[in-house]
Amino acid sequence: MRNKKNFNIKRISKLINTYINKKKIPGAVFGVVNIKKKKTIISDGYRQLINKKIKVNNATTFDLASLTKVLFTTHQILKLHSKKILNINDLVSLYIPDFCQYDYNSWERKVSIKECLSHHTNFPAVEPIYTYGNDPDTLRAFILQRRWKKNKSVYSDINFILLGIVLERIYKKSITKIPTGYNFSFNPLSKNIAATEICKWRNRIICGETHDENAFALKGSGHAGLFGNADSILNFAFDMLNNNISKEHSKLIKNKIYRNRSCGWEVSYKNWSGGNYCSKEAIGHTGFTGTGLWIDFKNKLAWTLLTNRVHPSRHTDSGIQELRSKVGDLVIQDCVL
Repeated sequence: MRNKKNFNIKRISKLINTYINKKKIPGAVFGVVNIKKKKTIISDGYRQLINKKIKVNNATTFDLASLTKVLFTTHQILKLHSKKILNINDLVSLYIPDFCQYDYNSWERKVSIKECLSHHTNFPAVEPIYTYGNDPDTLRAFILQRRWKKNKSVYSDINFILLGIVLERIYKKSITKIPTGYNFSFNPLSKNIAATEICKWRNRIICGETHDENAFALKGSGHAGLFGNADSILNFAFDMLNNNISKEHSKLIKNKIYRNRSCGWEVSYKNWSGGNYCSKEAIGHTGFTGTGLWIDFKNKLAWTLLTNRVHPSRHTDSGIQELRSKVGDLVIQDCVL
């Protein structure tokens, strides 16, 4: 396989337009970049439908949701690992000594950073932490001192909430004060932001503040809350394609550790979100709000699909999983093969 001289994204544009016309998603921004930093971005639909309709454009900022896990938290942890400030094989409790402090023999204290990165722990997938109070420091204490039920290993937000607290302890500041790089932000200043849900808990349309209730209540977290646009994401992906971080960093995000997970990322497999034409050297991640990023190292190509599929409600059939897979297939067919 080789990159075509010119990206052909007409079919991708038509596919996205179909989902918008069917009212599956309000709007979308799609972008693709190759190893030589040739970049194409397109947009269609609306960034907001309620109160007034506002068109989306190529520069629209999105709530990246769980892309926070890879674009920020994994990135920061692996940078610290490469600088030998921490070691991913260390226990989380080494950096959070008060973790489960009432039982030094608890299973929680034996969880490693690497296990959190690869979702190879026994924490639950998610917990409504925001329902336990409204003080972020007390909620952090709740997370650290709660005796969690030991579950089967699943993809878990708790893993990355803990990694976010590790970063806070090392940097000695709130996670929202740690430089993100690539013009990402936990506190976006742009007015060109895609709206997400009409939140029943906050009683308003969410736009410019994190859709994730736990990240909002914690006032910054390692699992969600980052904002960014397609251009910034593709710049990040370009650096990943060119191993501009470190060789060790690159190795850790490509190699499977547990099931289909590497450090932070999902590694390609049959019927995954990146489609069925990716190489075995592809990684990716998605976000609940309707976002995603995929990087195919063998094909020297990366793409992002940003939608606000939870606007105005998450309780609809957006078809986002099918859309992501179809877009991934067309990316390889039209931009590589």
